[in-house]
Amino acid sequence: MNRLNVLLIESDSTCSALESALNEAGYLCLKSHYDPDFLKLIKQITPDMLMFNLQSPSKKLLADLQAQQLLSAMPIIMFATDDNSDSIHQVIKAEVCTYIVNGLDVKRLNSIVSVAMARFKHNQALKQALEEACAKLEDRKLIDRAKAILIKTQNFTEDEAYHTLRKLAMDRHISLGEMAKNVLAMSELFK
Repeated sequence: MNRLNVLLIESDSTCSALESALNEAGYLCLKSHYDPDFLKLIKQITPDMLMFNLQSPSKKLLADLQAQQLLSAMPIIMFATDDNSDSIHQVIKAEVCTYIVNGLDVKRLNSIVSVAMARFKHNQALKQALEEACAKLEDRKLIDRAKAILIKTQNFTEDEAYHTLRKLAMDRHISLGEMAKNVLAMSELFK
């Protein structure tokens, strides 16, 4: 059984087809009527996934989702009737994993959830890879600046400067990037 904790937020509180389908599929479903302060509810129950069933997502809702994704990313599925290209662009920007327009077919619910989970995991892996690449690039820039300082102040060659930084980092059990930061900080002191 799928034991995902799903927070279902619907604009029509009388509709129960989606809630019933989630429960039948084995998901732990908490249903709520759409409230502009739904972020408080997310903090209280910490769901594994958000699911919306709305006519059209408001700009405030999408801005709130974007903020939520920065705090605690989670997969989001949205069923709506709005097929406006601007709305779709805003939904993507809010990091909604799956946006289904006029297609609430409860028979496809498990596959929709599976696709959303896979897309979410893929996007998280891409974000992590991007963050690591940016950190490595920043370290590379710091190392190059530290080497330039050593070349200028100690008359080292580029190889000597690099090996000196590397040895200092190894002796202190810190990364090469941290050592480069230390060299840069020391050079600022002596200006």
